[in-house]
Amino acid sequence: AQASTLLFYLNGKRIELRNVEPQTSLLQYLRNEGLTGSKLGCGEGGCGACTVMLSHYSPDSEKIIHRAVNGCLFPLAAVDGFAVTTIEGLGNTRDGLNAVQERIANSHGSQCGFCTPGIVMALYAFLRTNPKATKEDIEHSLDGNLCRCTGYRPILDAAKSFAYEEAENAEKVSYAAAELVQDGQQPPAEGTSICPSTGKPCECGAQNKRSDSAPNHRNGICFDPSTITSHLIFPPSLKKHEIKPLVFRGEKVIWYRPVTLNALLELKKENKDAKLVIGNTEIGIERKFKHSDIPIIIAPTHIPELKKMYTTDDGIHVGSSVTISDLQEYLQNLTNTLPKHQTESCTALLHQIRWFAGTQIRNAAAFGGNICTASPISDLNPVLVAAKAVLTVQSLDRGEQKIPIREFFIRYRVVKLEKDEVLTSVFIPFTRENEYFHAYKQARRRDDDIAIVTTGIRVHLEPTGDDFIIKELAFGYGGMAPITVFCKTAEEKLVGKKWDEDLLPLAYDLLRTDLPLKDDAPGGMILFRRTLTITFFYKFFLRVLNQIAPGRVSDSLLSAIPDLHREISSGSQTYQTNDESSPVTFPVVHAAAHKQVSGEAIYTDDVTANNTLHGAFVLSSRAHAKIISIDASVALKARGVVAFFSGKDVPGKNEMGPVVISDEPVFPVDIVTAMSQPIGVIIADTQENACEAALLVVIEYEDLPVNITIQGAIEKKSYYQPVIGIVDGDVSNALATCDHVISGEMQSGAQDHFYLEPHSSIVIPGEGKEIEVICSSQNPSKTQSIVSHVLDIPNYQVVVKVKRMGGGFGGKETRSIQTTCAAAMSAYLLRKPVKITLDRDVDMATTGMRHPFLGRYKVGFNNDGSLQALDIDLYSNAGNSMDLSVSVMERALFHVDNCYKIPNVRATGYCCRTNITSNTAFRGFGGPQSMLICETWMEQISKKLGKSIHELRRMNFYKEGEPTHYKQIPSDNHIDRLYNEILSSSQFEERSEQVKQFNAANRWKKRGIYVLPTKFGMSFTVKFLNQAGALVHVYTDGSVLVTHSGTEMGQGLHTKMLQVAARAFGIPVEKVHISETSTDKVPNTSPTAASVQSDLNGMAVLNACEKILERLAPFRAERPDHSWDELVKAAYFERIDLSAHGFYATPNVGYNFANGTGTPFNYFVWGASCSEVEVDVLSGDYYVRRTDIVMDLGESLNPAIDIGQIEGAFVQGLGWCTLEEIVWFDNGHQFTRGPGAYKIPSCNDVPVDFRVTLLKDSANKKAIHSSKGVGEPPFFLGASVLFAIKEACRSARLDAGLPDEFFVLQAPATSERIRVACSDTFTQHFQKKSEDQ
Repeated sequence: AQASTLLFYLNGKRIELRNVEPQTSLLQYLRNEGLTGSKLGCGEGGCGACTVMLSHYSPDSEKIIHRAVNGCLFPLAAVDGFAVTTIEGLGNTRDGLNAVQERIANSHGSQCGFCTPGIVMALYAFLRTNPKATKEDIEHSLDGNLCRCTGYRPILDAAKSFAYEEAENAEKVSYAAAELVQDGQQPPAEGTSICPSTGKPCECGAQNKRSDSAPNHRNGICFDPSTITSHLIFPPSLKKHEIKPLVFRGEKVIWYRPVTLNALLELKKENKDAKLVIGNTEIGIERKFKHSDIPIIIAPTHIPELKKMYTTDDGIHVGSSVTISDLQEYLQNLTNTLPKHQTESCTALLHQIRWFAGTQIRNAAAFGGNICTASPISDLNPVLVAAKAVLTVQSLDRGEQKIPIREFFIRYRVVKLEKDEVLTSVFIPFTRENEYFHAYKQARRRDDDIAIVTTGIRVHLEPTGDDFIIKELAFGYGGMAPITVFCKTAEEKLVGKKWDEDLLPLAYDLLRTDLPLKDDAPGGMILFRRTLTITFFYKFFLRVLNQIAPGRVSDSLLSAIPDLHREISSGSQTYQTNDESSPVTFPVVHAAAHKQVSGEAIYTDDVTANNTLHGAFVLSSRAHAKIISIDASVALKARGVVAFFSGKDVPGKNEMGPVVISDEPVFPVDIVTAMSQPIGVIIADTQENACEAALLVVIEYEDLPVNITIQGAIEKKSYYQPVIGIVDGDVSNALATCDHVISGEMQSGAQDHFYLEPHSSIVIPGEGKEIEVICSSQNPSKTQSIVSHVLDIPNYQVVVKVKRMGGGFGGKETRSIQTTCAAAMSAYLLRKPVKITLDRDVDMATTGMRHPFLGRYKVGFNNDGSLQALDIDLYSNAGNSMDLSVSVMERALFHVDNCYKIPNVRATGYCCRTNITSNTAFRGFGGPQSMLICETWMEQISKKLGKSIHELRRMNFYKEGEPTHYKQIPSDNHIDRLYNEILSSSQFEERSEQVKQFNAANRWKKRGIYVLPTKFGMSFTVKFLNQAGALVHVYTDGSVLVTHSGTEMGQGLHTKMLQVAARAFGIPVEKVHISETSTDKVPNTSPTAASVQSDLNGMAVLNACEKILERLAPFRAERPDHSWDELVKAAYFERIDLSAHGFYATPNVGYNFANGTGTPFNYFVWGASCSEVEVDVLSGDYYVRRTDIVMDLGESLNPAIDIGQIEGAFVQGLGWCTLEEIVWFDNGHQFTRGPGAYKIPSCNDVPVDFRVTLLKDSANKKAIHSSKGVGEPPFFLGASVLFAIKEACRSARLDAGLPDEFFVLQAPATSERIRVACSDTFTQHFQKKSEDQ
């Protein structure tokens, strides 16, 4: 009989659920139960923020298996018999942290903290399963987790501290034991009590004793949360858990879990349209994003026949329900035990599995499911096609049938599987003597990315004398057709041919015939994809030739054979501290780090209120159209729906422009101006119900002309006003009289902020018209002001609170306001709390991003390289509203010079009005785009004159006392010193010579090395924003509460303010606390932006502290021996005010564009970076071998936080310049709307060797405690990777016979652009063929 009770354990507690809703994910259940440590970052298993650990007992192996999975995809109904461990089950700040939590926190591996619980859980689960993991294993284990803040280096450092290392005596020792020896202590002896957090001896308790044989201990480090929660990590009762059939009936879906093959076949016969689900990694995404209706789900997860893996004499048999991770382990074991010639197919599959999704997906996804999904860009199917695998399918009526996989794929996403049939197993033939097999994949990003082109190639050769004759050749290609294909013509006509160089021209021609790709084929990148088909074969040809005829392949061509290989990453951080300034200048751990690693840190979506309703936007399906009608009648009848509101329901003014209030409506009434523009909001009892109902609102449109590009705006002269500019000197005359003039253009792409926490607001009505807003915003006062305007109530009725944000980067300065306004008007009208948290795809489509830029320039210079004039027009794609675009353009105009004195400048900025979502503030605020153009023309001049770029720079760097084109003289100009230091510390000259030698010896791998300087102005360019307030309370126990104008988004602002207050009062940092930012504590705040919040708020906090100290001074004089606590009490008893408000306004800043007068910046931050890359010429893949950075940050308030900001900014800049490509369709639809299509850097993309140095002895007298701001200035240094890639491409082009001349590599330099830039016979052939056609 089928049971309908779900039994599992949650953090050691037995849970039994009846009537489980099949559509409920594990994450939804956990968060509804109050376990909010697991976060919803993307909803598609692409970011890892929702990671939890599942543990189950395997009777076959008699082992407990632990695996990390994505809670956002894994169905609640599938956890029967599992022990579920969330971040709350590991440790907490009250009872003690687990070692993994402790080390990530203390290694500064948590900034905003939103991704941190997922990273902790992924690492913890991996270490539980792999107690003897190497550093390389551990780095790979985090491939399913993203972080936008840290640059990954501190996370990887903490993670690798758990690795086993090979000691000289060949004994495996733990990193913890090694640390003890370094500390001068002996490793703990058997029986010693060990701290579960640090792995070092302590008095924690006898149950933490060191025992290498204990199942839940690892060389003295306790990995058993039972020491914290008093529950066993794996309940013994689950070892005896009876596996029964289950059925759960929901409102729309029925879930079946059969436990026998016959029962599965019966269910499939009765329910022919049912979908089979193992890990829900495909169906879950299909349901969420394609809104597919799947009424019946069958989960064949516990059927023994489908989980078997075994070998026979001729090959491997794999059950269809085997997870990718289990398959990976099994294949690895086979390659370790069987003869090499027999396991070539295993090796090819393992190569693809290594780059298949992320660890969490591999742990859940089934091998058979991946085949039946029939993705045309599958990683594995091309290998199986080349292997000529055979599938076994079975039905109740017809029994077993064998289907060659080459006959299985019929058309796009359709396979040769009858509706009552089930794929039960896959047979993969062993390879034979003289048989070779390899697989290739090219994607935008190595880790966790879908393929652009993927292939498996296998050849069986027959030795004949000195020759090898093709006996059999097999191909499988993905990314070249709507299905996985093989190359019939090539396979037939190449049999009997010699495996030598003469084979190649014929093979290329045949492959081109077998793999036609239309110029307008879906997916684009036509030239790139065509080229990859033959370069992959070329790589394979050389690989095989090198094995059968060693020495036959020339040394320079050997570089085509190996894939790019990264070593284990490492890093160094160099900085000064000052004992007299303590705790300022010291690397104090982020104040919230321990709460973040334990999941205790609260974010907006974690906040609940009684009877909270939830909202979801109704989005425009047109980029530009008149709204004819809106019909919400069907939506209002949907399950749980309470209301629908549109622009006509706004209580006050339907305006929310952050600069020009009328610039943008909350909801458009007459005309939509961008695809996915919110037109209204559905309010329902749950977010899921609101999202479903939002799709039911019917809108009738009348289409209008659409333009989404800068070029289109230029043609139509569609610009926001004012068009602004800066003119200095006589540009026309200088261009006419200088020795040389060059011209050109450079463009940079958009970039999504991809903060891990999507936009979220909860609004709670109070008495009368009072409302409380809790939101994820960098701009509480602007939010307060606009909400008041929208509701037509005074500002004092609206209190806006921000506890923390899960990242911001400028994206929550203004674009958070629409979400808050929608929630506020709904709560105001309904008199109930309303929460709106955007799904990742909606967030990306509706909230804007970094402005794409186009720069068109003329530069004049003399024969000696001295710059004479710059005439430049900058165009930004502002989108469908002005937002902050004019201010962004202002900063871009200020930074057209980067670090160089240009005597005559004419710079004009145009903000283009287009039909895409309004673009907005992003780290750097227009400066990086402008500086990228500057460095492009500097390189062009270098090539024109044949002069070293370093000589050219040194000649033109600002000298002390020289004014900029906006008449400001940069103070504390350290650029020459910085530049010399980066050249020296990076060993640039020596390594440049090594790069030249490498490139001379290798045709198909190229290296490039490049140094890049930066100058960044520090202040808001709008004068009135350069102010801040603070409120400091000293309590009678001596503890201190600080509130200030700034918000915390991971940048460590609160931590620095604690240090400032602690230093002022001479007390430990632990005695100071910051709770939140709130408009009823400190009013009229400026946005937390422009990288000057430490400057502004630090001075405001210090001002408040000094007022209190002034009041305490007489008591200190009378009681010099009193402690701080005693002094405070004495003052209290004398009725002294122990609370003070502080204020600070930056003096002497402000610039008037109308007349070109004023001083825009308080000071400048200078920096330089040197990056070295290695590029695979044949694929366009690359990695960063090493990056050195030197930054001038004055006397750093907190070097650990500042270096974390530098590393994070650099990696974000690297992403902007190389990986992160926003794709729009011509109709205005944004294709890249989540981590599946949009790729930010992962652990695998950071520099292998990452060295950061803070410039010594460079005190800045213009900011708090001689420090400097940090958030934005390092971002542009990520472009050093782009220019290093360009140098590698240049070497490839020279080898191809192209002249050594300037060429443009647009940003982002994706693998496609890199490959095309490395022009050679492969790309040229396809380019010529396209031209001929």
